[in-house]
Amino acid sequence: MATVARSERLTAEGFLQIDFGPDLKAELDNGTIRMMAGGTRAHARVQSNLIIAIGNALRGSGCRPYGSDMAVRTHDYSVRFPDVTIDCAAAGDRPDDRTLSNPRVVIEVLSPSTRTHDLTVKKDEYRGIATVDTIAFIDVEQESIAVHQRIPGGWTETLLSDAIDLALPALGLTVPRDEIFAGD
Repeated sequence: MATVARSERLTAEGFLQIDFGPDLKAELDNGTIRMMAGGTRAHARVQSNLIIAIGNALRGSGCRPYGSDMAVRTHDYSVRFPDVTIDCAAAGDRPDDRTLSNPRVVIEVLSPSTRTHDLTVKKDEYRGIATVDTIAFIDVEQESIAVHQRIPGGWTETLLSDAIDLALPALGLTVPRDEIFAGD
């Protein structure tokens, strides 16, 4: 008797039940588990700079930044861990402690190995989340920023530029470029 291999996509619900342990990190990419590597010192510095600047500016607003330990379900078969997510959910709105239910801003710090995937697949997934107002991509190597803002009827895009600050109009906040890339 022959056995036929069955290939079923893993759901977001199923993925969130998996314990990868303290040393492994993965995303669910359209039903497929993708292991994630750690970032560089420059990547971590920019991520920290963003969380500190945004966190201080939003204190008391009901919104807060989270790092890449918090998940965002982009659809039934994908779970992402953006470098920075600003969530504005009330405490009672959170269905569990592992996912953010009301992300307003998603920021990815680009790395050479994930750059293309971030700028295409993840960008499209983030755009599909009704609560997301702003998607930003930070290029550490070029010290540049790309911003995608939701507008009535679609999105406006500012391509990677080394001359802009990170504007988050839905939150009434702008993070200066120099603060994002500060080295001290």
